[in-house]
Amino acid sequence: MADIFDKHLSPFARALTETGPRPFSRPLTAIGEGEALVDGVRVVMTACNDYLGLSADPRVTAAAAKAVGEYGTSCSGSRLVCGTLPLHEELEARLAAFLGREAAIVTTTGFQANLALTPLFGRGDLVFSDTANHASLVDAIRLGAAAKRLYAHSDMADLGRQLAAADPGAAKIIVTDGLFSMEGDLCRLPELTGLARRHGARLVVDGAHDIGLLGPGGRGVAEHFGLPDAVDLYTGTLSKCFGSVGGVLAGPADIINYLRYTARPVIFTASMPPAALAAALAALDIIEAEPERRMRVLDLAGRLRNGLRELGLRTGEPGEPGASQGEPEAVTPIVPVHIGDEELCARMWGLLLDEGVFAHAVVAPAVPMGRALIRLSVQATHTDDHLSRILDAFAAAGRRLGLIPGARPVPRQAQPADVMSAR
Repeated sequence: MADIFDKHLSPFARALTETGPRPFSRPLTAIGEGEALVDGVRVVMTACNDYLGLSADPRVTAAAAKAVGEYGTSCSGSRLVCGTLPLHEELEARLAAFLGREAAIVTTTGFQANLALTPLFGRGDLVFSDTANHASLVDAIRLGAAAKRLYAHSDMADLGRQLAAADPGAAKIIVTDGLFSMEGDLCRLPELTGLARRHGARLVVDGAHDIGLLGPGGRGVAEHFGLPDAVDLYTGTLSKCFGSVGGVLAGPADIINYLRYTARPVIFTASMPPAALAAALAALDIIEAEPERRMRVLDLAGRLRNGLRELGLRTGEPGEPGASQGEPEAVTPIVPVHIGDEELCARMWGLLLDEGVFAHAVVAPAVPMGRALIRLSVQATHTDDHLSRILDAFAAAGRRLGLIPGARPVPRQAQPADVMSAR
């Protein structure tokens, strides 16, 4: 008889979990200021999404510690029972005002914020989803009763055709990431807005990676494009720019209140803990008061992307093979280096670590098979020296693998042990 455990433990899965070093689930210590300790070695951290460097900011950590002293470590209950603190209501009011929306609700994680959309996806409704949307949006649609329609990544012609062909009597909703998390490109919000209005669809934007960062006030893609009223409902996370953990939904008061009492990820889970609430509130103060952090991270990201391109590496610019169709002019803190082959990407990751840079190896299913990439996240706490070290590491690793034009790759047997086997 088949054993369900053995069925799912393929050789690849075993390689990921039984050998090392590996790209995934590595224990890290002393993360902060753009660096981390890996096996006791200090490296430049480029895999962390703490874009504004606030998770270790003394003002944020002090606020979290104060909240623990006042409220303890957990609410130990859902929002509807005993899990609502004054901090919850304060953070919700502040986030609603920050995003220019009538109301907001916070969830325990960003993933849950997107799952909380499920009550909106009813039977007979149509949900149009970008193929590059985050897994939490994908799962939210799966859990709902609405019919799913996938459109090619940022392909507005494809979306337009599908909307035009849809039942005019069906309720429609378009869901998209604002800043796509793997390749770092922006959604085409002006075109999305036009299509949504033309076809009577609502527009939901997951601002996990852009809220707190993009736009003159850090309010995300809508402010970046100068379209403050374009988005009907925002979702987002507090684990990126806000240096905390948790999620948020912001929009019309009646819809937020509807979700507050119908969304299972809100009503059947313990609420966001006190320390995370206080940390997010302190981070929001800093985001509003220190725009130079946003300017710094975007300046570094632009310089890093240019430096990688000068080395001859592919960073997803228009015209490159496999380049994204997202907004082409935007600079974001997510810088991809396209490798293609999964094994080659894993070897690149290992060589970068040998050179003192901890990066993120992205393979299927996070990206389509054959489009593996190294994903770099730039932080405001990175220094010019960090930037030089990252570029030097890519130059050395790229030459060893023959990824830099003119370089002759070192034969496979002469490579250091790859990331799927012990050093």
